[in-house]
Amino acid sequence: MTNRPTLPPEIQRRRTFAIISHPDAGKTTLTEKFLLFGGAIQMAGQVRAKGEARRTRSDFMQMEKERGISVSASAMSFDYKRYRFNLVDTPGHSDFSEDTYRTLTAVDAAVMVIDGAKGVESQTRKLFEVCRLRDLPILTFCNKMDRESRDTFEIVSEIQENLAIDVTPASWPIGTGRDFLGAYDLLHDRIELMDRADRNRVAESIQIDGLDDPRIEQYVPADLLARLREEVEMARGLLPAFDRQSILEGHMTPIWFGSAINSFGVKELMDGIGEYGPEPQPQRAEPREVSPEEPSVAGFVFKVQANMDPKHRDRVAFVRLASGHFERGMKLHHVRAGKPMSITNPVLFLAADRELAEEAWAGDIIGIPNHGQLRIGDTLTEGEPLRVTGIPSFAPELLQTVRAGDPLKAKHLEKALMQFAEEGAAKVFKPMIGSGFIVGVVGQLQFEVLASRIELEYGLPVRFESTQFNSARWVSGPKDAVEDLVSKNKQHIAHDNDGDVVFLTRLQWDIDRVVRDHPQVRLTATKEMMAAA
Repeated sequence: MTNRPTLPPEIQRRRTFAIISHPDAGKTTLTEKFLLFGGAIQMAGQVRAKGEARRTRSDFMQMEKERGISVSASAMSFDYKRYRFNLVDTPGHSDFSEDTYRTLTAVDAAVMVIDGAKGVESQTRKLFEVCRLRDLPILTFCNKMDRESRDTFEIVSEIQENLAIDVTPASWPIGTGRDFLGAYDLLHDRIELMDRADRNRVAESIQIDGLDDPRIEQYVPADLLARLREEVEMARGLLPAFDRQSILEGHMTPIWFGSAINSFGVKELMDGIGEYGPEPQPQRAEPREVSPEEPSVAGFVFKVQANMDPKHRDRVAFVRLASGHFERGMKLHHVRAGKPMSITNPVLFLAADRELAEEAWAGDIIGIPNHGQLRIGDTLTEGEPLRVTGIPSFAPELLQTVRAGDPLKAKHLEKALMQFAEEGAAKVFKPMIGSGFIVGVVGQLQFEVLASRIELEYGLPVRFESTQFNSARWVSGPKDAVEDLVSKNKQHIAHDNDGDVVFLTRLQWDIDRVVRDHPQVRLTATKEMMAAA
């Protein structure tokens, strides 16, 4: 990390990160407050609030608005102090984990949100594992401290034990629950006091000389102060000291305590992301790594979102720029297709609002409207045949057949399904035998989301029905061996939307049988999202 060249100032000020958390830990609220303090929105819409205020800016799909969950990762860019933040929101709901995994390939760091009462929950653990695989630096925000929460040391040790990462406190809470007054900023020796009356007001900071400064007594009741002094002394003695290098390497996470709904602790977290978070990092690619300071532009598609504007059937490919300085109107080389592409109307996102991107730098995320040319995993360069690697696609755990309510509209259904497959929202398999399609997803809720979107966006009522298969594996190996497997198992074979061969299974026994009878063939549960050129 230390011998990296100095980046151009515009790239150096970029901080590209995702927020990960268990559902309901307060991620959407935190995102809102980031936008509020970044000056991007005037009033944060509360997810649980009534009526107009409830339409939070980062959730734009109809179903998300109704259920109050984020199901499609959206990207938002805004300035904060001297930094340019690119925040990628990830769906917290476990059924949408695949989208989240892919999003994490496009960021340089993650902010982990933990509920002060619940600590580390299952979904957080899963997402954390993915960050681990990518050595992503992680900054932690312990939310909801204004509600009854657990002992601070208990929360810290749970993170250390569960996630096997060192935790260093950046702040320490003053009281909890009803007595929660604010926090002591250990990195800058100051007290931050929460304003309970106005939820959108930034907390008041009081600079002090350590915890022995008598001025604190004006602000903090004696019993809470005694406890704070004792706990901070213990924390400093027992917990590892703050070490930026260790944070950047992903071995240590700094933790801030706060209450996002009360706008408390959020500014400190944002300062922390700016000061201690990583600048844009090199991207793994074949045949070589791509460094952000390289003058020529390279970027990769990590997400495709269709129908962001229901009036236009457009698809927006979200592209993370890995290097260079991009300018609107540039011609980029689409590596998989081997063709040039003029990028005439790239967009920058502010939640559901978009504006034309006149320029963008390494670390930024831009949207490229297109009609299906761009897919997840595609790389765009100024001519060099690079392919960014490591964007995963997982075998679906649930399979169902899908039928259009109106049999005459089967063609429309095929179009809708292909679009969702390209978006990465579901796997779509066309069985060799029989008509219709089999749709595979990671979680049950996705079937409901798909049905509601097909109806909403295409005016097509559909129904999902159970199928005899319960899993799918991608087939690879020598051509003749694959053909032999296909000819002997037609009732198990399907093709995915890229045309790749897929083996549909009912039982583990099916897989064992293939391994035994066709030793040269490989069955895999993931396929890398790089369609072979």
